[in-house]
Amino acid sequence: MRVSAEIRYDDVDPVRVFAMIVDPAFQEAKCAATGSVEHEVDVSVHDNGGATVISRRTMPTHHVPDFVRSFLGPTLQLIETQEWHPAAGDGTRTGTITVQIHGAPVRFTGSVALAGAGRGTLQPIEGEIKASVPLVGGRIEKAAEPAVLAAVRVEQRTGLAWLAEHD
Repeated sequence: MRVSAEIRYDDVDPVRVFAMIVDPAFQEAKCAATGSVEHEVDVSVHDNGGATVISRRTMPTHHVPDFVRSFLGPTLQLIETQEWHPAAGDGTRTGTITVQIHGAPVRFTGSVALAGAGRGTLQPIEGEIKASVPLVGGRIEKAAEPAVLAAVRVEQRTGLAWLAEHD
C-alpha cells in the first residue's frame, strides 16, 4: 500500500532541519512523543556528510485493531532507520527510510528528502507498507497506514516545537 506524507517547516532552511534530525536529543523527544514505553536512539554522521539515524521503540498495541494485536501481543518493537545522503550545494538532501516491526512481517520502506520550499523546508515521505501475511496482509497494511501518518504528524509537531525552543 502506497503512503505519501509531508512535513513542512516554514522559515527554516534544510541545513537547520537536518541538524535537528541528527541531534540525538531531538530523536529522543520524537520517540517519547510517539508514546513509546521505552526507546533507544543511535545517530551516526558520516565523513561524507551523510548520516544514519536508528531508533528502536517499544510501543503499546492498545491502539491497533484486535486482529492485528493477536499477532503482536501487548507491545511491539519498532525499528526506524533513516539513511541520509550528503547534502547538495544548497543544503537539500535525499535519503531512505525503513520502519520494521521486529518479529512481524510488516515493513514500511520509502524515500525521504529535505527540499527548499520558499523560505522553508519541505520533507516529503513516500513509501510502501508491506505486510507479508497470507489472507490478511492487505487488512494489516490498511490498519498500519493511519499509524504511519500519525507518526509523521507527531514528528512535525515535535520538530516545530524543537525548532522554536532551539532558535
